[in-house]
Amino acid sequence: MIPLEKKDKLAIFSLSVGHFINDAYSNFLGSLLPLLMVKLKLTIAEAGWLGALLVISSSFTQPIYGYLSDRHLQRVFAVFSPLITAVFMSCLGLASNYWTLASLLICGGIGIASFHPQGAAMTAVASGHRKGLGMSIFVTSGTIGYSLGPIIITYAVALLGLERSYLVMIPGIIAFSSLYFFVSPIEHSSATSGGASLRDSLGRFWRPLLLLYLLAVIRSAVQMCFVNFLPLYFSQKGLGAIWAGKITSLFLFFGAIGGFSGGTLADKFGAKNVISFSMLFSTPLLLAFLLTQGISSYVFLVIGGIILLFTLPVNVVMAQSLIPDRASVVSALMMGVAWGMGGMAVPIIGKIADSAGLGKALMTVVFLPVLGFFLSFRLPKRKALQEGMVQTSQIA
Repeated sequence: MIPLEKKDKLAIFSLSVGHFINDAYSNFLGSLLPLLMVKLKLTIAEAGWLGALLVISSSFTQPIYGYLSDRHLQRVFAVFSPLITAVFMSCLGLASNYWTLASLLICGGIGIASFHPQGAAMTAVASGHRKGLGMSIFVTSGTIGYSLGPIIITYAVALLGLERSYLVMIPGIIAFSSLYFFVSPIEHSSATSGGASLRDSLGRFWRPLLLLYLLAVIRSAVQMCFVNFLPLYFSQKGLGAIWAGKITSLFLFFGAIGGFSGGTLADKFGAKNVISFSMLFSTPLLLAFLLTQGISSYVFLVIGGIILLFTLPVNVVMAQSLIPDRASVVSALMMGVAWGMGGMAVPIIGKIADSAGLGKALMTVVFLPVLGFFLSFRLPKRKALQEGMVQTSQIA
């Protein structure tokens, strides 16, 4: 196997640092909301709309940036987006009214959304024949950043005060400098696509793409329901808020490790096999967590999180392998849009919890991967993916 060149390693490292920074800032709102609600006298409904604005601007708009990235821009989004995210999300504490706060979140969401498609595509290019490993590093960095974001902003506000939260943008400026100097431009995807339209490019492989997208939505739904409801679940079990937060962070952190492992395993055993394994075994482990008590339940939670998040980078790499000339767009579908759609399960599970209890509601969501396991049977095997890539290059 051909080793990666130094410039490619620097690019992967820089893009992964950018992903860590970008996703850390993206998770500031939840921790700041209690303070902002008091400062601006917000209602719970208004706070809920703030979260919705961030999801819409940071998730559902990603295909737009993916399209622009594939057709026109070489590295602008990957380099400048973490800076945009850092500046606007760090200034949330300066908001003097609801509409200023909403505007800051929308602008921050633009930075969050525009980074992911191009960052993922450029990581794939720099990774060469080690796409599983490269994407694992990239995705894991973002997941770890997302899990540490609340801790970073909480300690920063405790030390500096809400009105000086803007100082937290400094790491984003440093990340921007790293990306600017170490990430080289890549050739436009449009130069190798033979002028094929987006519709034609996606239409050739719509069936496996739809399957991959549904699998990504299933994983995102389970992950987001657990992240949102685990602190409440533990508090109902009599666990203190601090410990509940720590265990939830462990779920996210070890899930990030699972994402890293999943990418390397996909390089060795095939992406389809890793996805099937993840969907099959995450359900019994997470169910065991809900049915047990004490240390053993925490162990089941962590292992279940690791296996569930095996598929974090695998779905992206598999989609990029199907349509390499539209790497940014398919990355946006597998990361941003799937994440946003998965988040739609949170209020549904909350509604079930109101009537049946949180434990039973979470039991409902942990059975979703069973559906994913059967869907994974229809995914193309590694040989079919390679043939698809050859076919795409010939058409181009």
